[in-house]
Amino acid sequence: MSTLVHAVRLLGCASVDSDRDDAWALFDGDRVAAAGVGDDHPRADETVDGEGGCLVPGFVDIHGHGGGGASFDDGPDAIAVGRAIHRAHGTTRAVLSLITAPIDELAARVAMVADLCDADPTILGSHLEGPFLDPGHKGAHTESLLRAPDAASVDRLIEAGRGTIRQVTLAPERPGAFDAIRRFTDAGVAVAVGHTDADAATTRRAFDAGATLLTHAFNAMPGIHHRAPGPVVSALRDDRVTLEVIADGVHVDLELIATLFAVAGDRIALITDAMAAAGADDGSYELGGLAVRVTDGVARLVDGGAIAGSTLTQDVALRLVAEAGVPLEVVVRALGAQPARAIGRPDLGNLDVGTLADAVLLDDALTVRRVWVAGRDA
Repeated sequence: MSTLVHAVRLLGCASVDSDRDDAWALFDGDRVAAAGVGDDHPRADETVDGEGGCLVPGFVDIHGHGGGGASFDDGPDAIAVGRAIHRAHGTTRAVLSLITAPIDELAARVAMVADLCDADPTILGSHLEGPFLDPGHKGAHTESLLRAPDAASVDRLIEAGRGTIRQVTLAPERPGAFDAIRRFTDAGVAVAVGHTDADAATTRRAFDAGATLLTHAFNAMPGIHHRAPGPVVSALRDDRVTLEVIADGVHVDLELIATLFAVAGDRIALITDAMAAAGADDGSYELGGLAVRVTDGVARLVDGGAIAGSTLTQDVALRLVAEAGVPLEVVVRALGAQPARAIGRPDLGNLDVGTLADAVLLDDALTVRRVWVAGRDA
């Protein structure tokens, strides 16, 4: 089956001028077979008129917990529900984030995700957001389950993941953290600094030890102070580091997000950190065993009122960041190529000839019209 999408602005394809609005791309099987500009394009089994919209690479979410009323912690059926919601909003491939739990439960969930990866290549692996976090910056994690990383626990989780743990968030100030960073990175896991009380110096040490990500910048960590710059400044000043950002306008002000892009736009990964309420109604939910109330699309813990993930989808993040003045091509990279690269999948997030035909067709209002995964309708 071949599909030609034409009359579009084509982003994420190095061989085509992204400013042209008469571009086209040909999908043949699961790959991008050709791309160009103008009316002289090949025939295909199906032709789609892009009507002057944008064709962009499929979004890659490396940090999300669920959607459609379902949490990724709750097993394959719940994962299928959550993935369907996000796929309809353009997220063609995703890492499944798992909330803090006892090590035995986490090992079982990591193994479950590993099984799903074998069956579904759009599931890229798991992200352990906990339990190696700072209790003082726990966010929506159960404090009694937080712990310092020990070698036995780290090795148990790595073994259970069978090479599919893509990233782990930890607080580098906790005892044993630097040994854990080395153990995880030696196993091919990207380590993220997050849910932390670390100062700038400790954060720099973590990056020097092998950490390459900052989990949802600004959230659950010290902010920027003129005499205590904190983790965000350390990440901004280190070219090895990708900064995750939740661009829902709630977690971080959009003007500040635009400033982050001005400083390090090629190292920003836009994530959803979505919980079960993404794509669902306001109401009562649960996240990691904690009661959550969603009001006007904002999720907060019932006890204490801390923000409890988001209800964001990546197409909404695209529109909000673009409206804040960030060039669309830069936003698209932050939704695809950069997060994919941060977890060791540089083959994703672009529409160069020969790559997987994961694509999103947007209209001129940047609303999703159609989604393809490996050349097929999602």
